[in-house]
Amino acid sequence: MTPRDLVLEQIHHRETSPVPYTLYFEGDVAERLDGFYGSTAWREQLVPYIVQSSVIDAIREKPVSETHTRDIFGGIWRHDKRPFHLETPAITTPSFDNFVFPTSDMFEDQDILNSALKSFEANPDSFHVAGIGWGLFEQSWRLRGYENALMDAVTEPDFYSELLDKIAALYLDFINRCADIPADAIMFGDDWGDQRGVILGPERWWKFIKPRWAKLYEAVHAQGKLAISHCCGSVADIMPDIIEMDLDILESVQPEAAGMNPYELKKRWGDHITFWGCLGSQSTVPFGTPEAIRREVNRLCVEMGKGGGYILSTAKALQPETSTENAVAVFEAFTNQ
Repeated sequence: MTPRDLVLEQIHHRETSPVPYTLYFEGDVAERLDGFYGSTAWREQLVPYIVQSSVIDAIREKPVSETHTRDIFGGIWRHDKRPFHLETPAITTPSFDNFVFPTSDMFEDQDILNSALKSFEANPDSFHVAGIGWGLFEQSWRLRGYENALMDAVTEPDFYSELLDKIAALYLDFINRCADIPADAIMFGDDWGDQRGVILGPERWWKFIKPRWAKLYEAVHAQGKLAISHCCGSVADIMPDIIEMDLDILESVQPEAAGMNPYELKKRWGDHITFWGCLGSQSTVPFGTPEAIRREVNRLCVEMGKGGGYILSTAKALQPETSTENAVAVFEAFTNQ
């Protein structure tokens, strides 16, 4: 079977050997592995089961100084520190007065689309994922500022609903623009949770977020594509709703967040959704021993892969603080299943 076939088998809840995986690197981790192995040849051992390519840049940032950018909505961002952060939101008050919402054609970028198509063409046997990026909740706080958006959901619910309607309409246009892209899935990113639980709280998430995402996933499925959402943090309290929305794949699955033990999630929901991730980027990867990493990867493949519905990955890309020996352990455990 091709790498794509193995991914589809897992999504259709059929066991495979090996379990398909993705492995990404940030900072100097990959370069340190080059040094450890004495060349870049190790990179050729990584099977491209999934090829992700951005097809729409949903923020369109442009530099305004050496340290700051302005996004397409008008927000000012600082990038010279980790993590980057919003300094001035595009909408400073809960009102659309004097604010012109961008239309979907303003996000067109033929270079981005051509790059994605070339990436797909270069990997014909891979599972192709078209990325759109920041999602509804995250775009709401990009536009208003994080604290403001949370306050809007409580004190200005009509405004917040209208804001989300505008964002959802924009994203529906994005999805429609993907109709002719030869991808197996469309992937979004929307961090609904933090370490403790759903950021808006389940009730407000049900009210504001769920119905709009359900319509977007429906539009993806209407194209014959699968829907993938990246979501950090704890979403244990809304897993029944995630299933009801007909999301195909939940990506990240941070095991350190409340209620996000992947083995418990598998027992309760594994027949209804595919989990992608689950290897702890806040625990096992940076702080475990190489042997502990190998044991956990093996357990994930055996238990999460049982009956299908699992794609192996770290919850986040290997971060710069990952030691070389632990990065080696992750790489070898993934590729030597």
